[in-house]
Amino acid sequence: MKALRKLLDNIKPHVEKGGKFHILHSGFDAVETLFFVPNTVTKTGAHIRDSIDLKRTMFVVVIALIPALLYGMWNIGYNHFLSIGTAAEGTFMDFFLFGFIKMLPLIIISYGVGLGLEIMFAQSRGHEVNEGFFVSGMLIPLIIPIDTPLWMVAIAVAFAVIIGKEVFGGTGMNIWNPALIARAFLFFAYPSSMSGDKIWVEGLNELSVVADGFSGATPLAVMAAEAGDTVVNFAQGIGNWSIAELIIGSYPGSIGETSVIAIGIGALILLATGVGSWKVMFSTFAGGLAMAYLFNILAPEEHIFMNMPAYFHLIIGGFAFGAVFMATDPVSATQTSKGKYIYGFLIGVIAVIIRVFNPAYPEGMMLSILLLNTFAPLIDYYVVQGNIKKRLKRIKVNA
Repeated sequence: MKALRKLLDNIKPHVEKGGKFHILHSGFDAVETLFFVPNTVTKTGAHIRDSIDLKRTMFVVVIALIPALLYGMWNIGYNHFLSIGTAAEGTFMDFFLFGFIKMLPLIIISYGVGLGLEIMFAQSRGHEVNEGFFVSGMLIPLIIPIDTPLWMVAIAVAFAVIIGKEVFGGTGMNIWNPALIARAFLFFAYPSSMSGDKIWVEGLNELSVVADGFSGATPLAVMAAEAGDTVVNFAQGIGNWSIAELIIGSYPGSIGETSVIAIGIGALILLATGVGSWKVMFSTFAGGLAMAYLFNILAPEEHIFMNMPAYFHLIIGGFAFGAVFMATDPVSATQTSKGKYIYGFLIGVIAVIIRVFNPAYPEGMMLSILLLNTFAPLIDYYVVQGNIKKRLKRIKVNA
């Protein structure tokens, strides 16, 4: 690290104001602060000293995403070989390496386009590079189908950075979660590439012959297809997947969203480091479970989604991933303590409502979080106003 520090110190005068390569200052700053904590401090007013800055906070989230990323890579290969009927002959490394090769371009495009735009905006404003995209750049590849064309990923990332964040002032000012803005853009601009059975498994669109019994459908898509059935044995799972397989996540779906175990490991990392809000996580799961259980009580026999066991909503699709990594975004979520409970609970409730009553879009988590991102400031406003009224009442009583 001393050698790297010396190298950066030698380069630094050339990229500072007045230097020959001043135009590259923001890019250099991004690299320098990636490896070393900035030594700048506030000069006036109140300030807090801390050993961790925003960039290192963002890296904690990236570390928490690694279990879901690694499992997603394995699952890409597993489902591909399953689709051609050779999964039984493949090894763990066969599956993982195949998924790694297919996943790497998505990550490179996401970070390349996103960070390139971030540096461009920072340089034009004379600002430091915002750290927020370190997380968004990893989240975007994890919440899209593996067969998403790279050019679509590039356009979606550009849309998320420019329209979803920079127009509001950059990191810390955006209203919506940038990664979900990218996913929503893809969903509404290119619906055929974001829905259906053939987009979740690598190469399924090109296969002329698919293994018997393999469809490429996600569990939620299977549920939507079976919506007219009156009898489904949920004790055996959904479709061809047992409950254990649903928890492990060995089924087609968005790359990082299938494994509840991998997501759970990430949640523990966020909670142990204090980076993620347990209030938002807990209330999101509680809201989804409460709404699903209410549907179980009120469900007519012929409505399969309403009769699905409540906890199934938490282990299939993007519910767990959204609750842990998306709803907890500190910028687009509520800021007040009580508001976090309300915000998370409503996300869970609305996600289940969308799943139950809109089989054409059986996921629900993306739209639910974006909707509550919109209302987060309003929730905080009423929480604060409620506290003000309580204090005014106390003043009157004491007087």
